[in-house]
Amino acid sequence: MNSPKTVLGSVTRIADFERRPPRIEHRPRTQWATGDFVVCEMLDSGPYRVEIPSGGYDTIGLGDRIIGAFGTRAATLEAVGDWRAVEDDLVLDALTPAGVLGRCTSASIPPPPMARLRYLGHAMLDGEPCTMGGSVEQAPTRRLEAPVVLIIGTSMDAGKTVSAAAIVRELSGMGLRVAGAKLTGVGRYRDILAMRKAGAGYITDFVEAGLPSTVVPPDEFETALLLICSRLAAYEPDVVVAEAGASPLEPYCGAVAMRLLADHVRVTVLCASDPYAVMGVIAAFGKEPDLIAGRATSTEAGIALVEKLVSIPALNLLDPTSGPELASFLRKRLT
Repeated sequence: MNSPKTVLGSVTRIADFERRPPRIEHRPRTQWATGDFVVCEMLDSGPYRVEIPSGGYDTIGLGDRIIGAFGTRAATLEAVGDWRAVEDDLVLDALTPAGVLGRCTSASIPPPPMARLRYLGHAMLDGEPCTMGGSVEQAPTRRLEAPVVLIIGTSMDAGKTVSAAAIVRELSGMGLRVAGAKLTGVGRYRDILAMRKAGAGYITDFVEAGLPSTVVPPDEFETALLLICSRLAAYEPDVVVAEAGASPLEPYCGAVAMRLLADHVRVTVLCASDPYAVMGVIAAFGKEPDLIAGRATSTEAGIALVEKLVSIPALNLLDPTSGPELASFLRKRLT
């Protein structure tokens, strides 16, 4: 019989667990907190795919272990959960494949893949519990001077990451020094890796600033965003492409990010799930974007309806033939 294996979720990429495997210490729930690194045992037969620190994937099955972090998810289309909802049975769920861990309290039908787990203990190094906040490499505070292309959405799965990659590709193709960032959402590595693959010379996100998700108090998020901006500034980019996960009206602090970056944003791209969702976000948030993209622009009919409803340019950034028009649009806005 094979012995259980331990797999690191990608939220642990800021820790040192590959070089220094942690020991496990069971701690009472009164001592738990957001961002604690914990070890959990798989209760399902599996296999369950885990996004690992390299950005690739590994699988776990019954009895295997995952190291992730306590966090909160509030997805409108997939799952809602929180580590605070864990009960006396100590059963919880992998709220994302990256290892954001908590008890699922609401899920779509059918539900997304979520491993059922049991808390074994906190990850400990040198006699102390390991946390995301305690694993962050601090950076000197620097003011971000570069213009920002900000990508927001009407919901999850509206096409933000695909649009971000397309925009990075066009900007880097112009010879610009591009940095990519994911400012809000719930921990995954794939989103900023897509920007790197598209040509961003530097990438960062809120995980690297110590947050498993940005469902946190605004002051905690502001501290993390200051660190993200300092790191982006240190790269000295010509332009920053920044994605805000979900929509500005959801509890991921998207509205806070928009407010704090307002002086830097030159272009706002709204990725919409459908044409009428464009109207909803504009009406609810009181701000018009510069460009509409995402699923709402999948066809000529969708683009025509968007432009009829809101009189804002719309582009299907999945269509490679849109490249020259996107490049022209960005060049006019950024120069």
